[in-house]
Amino acid sequence: MAALSGGGLWRRGWLPALQLVRHGSKAVTRHWKAMHFQRQKLMAITEYLAPKPRIPERCLPTKKEVVEEDDGYVRLLRRQVVEAFRDNRMIVVCQYNPMSNEDMLLTRHYLRKHNIEVKFFLNEIVRPVLSQSKYKNLLPLFVGSNIVLVSPEAKAKEMLRVLKGVPQINLLGACIDDTILSKKGVENFAKLPSLEASQGQTVGALALLPSQTCSLLQRGSVRLAALLDEYIRQLQAGAEATPGSPGGSPAKPEPSQSSEAH
Repeated sequence: MAALSGGGLWRRGWLPALQLVRHGSKAVTRHWKAMHFQRQKLMAITEYLAPKPRIPERCLPTKKEVVEEDDGYVRLLRRQVVEAFRDNRMIVVCQYNPMSNEDMLLTRHYLRKHNIEVKFFLNEIVRPVLSQSKYKNLLPLFVGSNIVLVSPEAKAKEMLRVLKGVPQINLLGACIDDTILSKKGVENFAKLPSLEASQGQTVGALALLPSQTCSLLQRGSVRLAALLDEYIRQLQAGAEATPGSPGGSPAKPEPSQSSEAH
């Protein structure tokens, strides 16, 4: 009995490590209640009403919009942008990363050897000019720090050769002969032969067809003339070999075998 009673005390004194306690929900004490009728009248009486203007707006004179005139220096920069895009066949937009002044001077020197100039234009100056011109599709390229390479000649191969050694300048796109090209398009354009070589190949291909046609037309007459000449030569050779012919010489007598025996 003592053991049982001791076990009962041990069980009554043991508490679990985790207890679940359920709390009752809070009572909702605030409900929506309609505003009192007198308070509604008071709120309607004290509502603010903005005063009406003495003169209707339609009777007032219209306000003139003040147009801000551009600064003279801004107009000069925009004129330089217009001239650069108008007077050059090749316009290349590149991303410019910081580099030393010596490297930049050396790069400009190598590009100037091929008649390629480096232009630094601000995006605030270039974007308004391009938005009103035929080069507006180049606007997405003018983001961040950019430089523009311009040249009156389409020297894409020479430009890529110089930029290959300058990792701080990355080609983004170009406009060559009024045709907008991506970076891959500029690389494909640089692989094309020169204009003089292409013109020579075109002229040669055009001259080959008439010469072949002429030779085909003359082949029958030339072959007929050759066959007639060969036939006449064979007739003349047969007439000379026949003895007693009017135009041939008499045949020589062959020595007899009896004389050879003696």
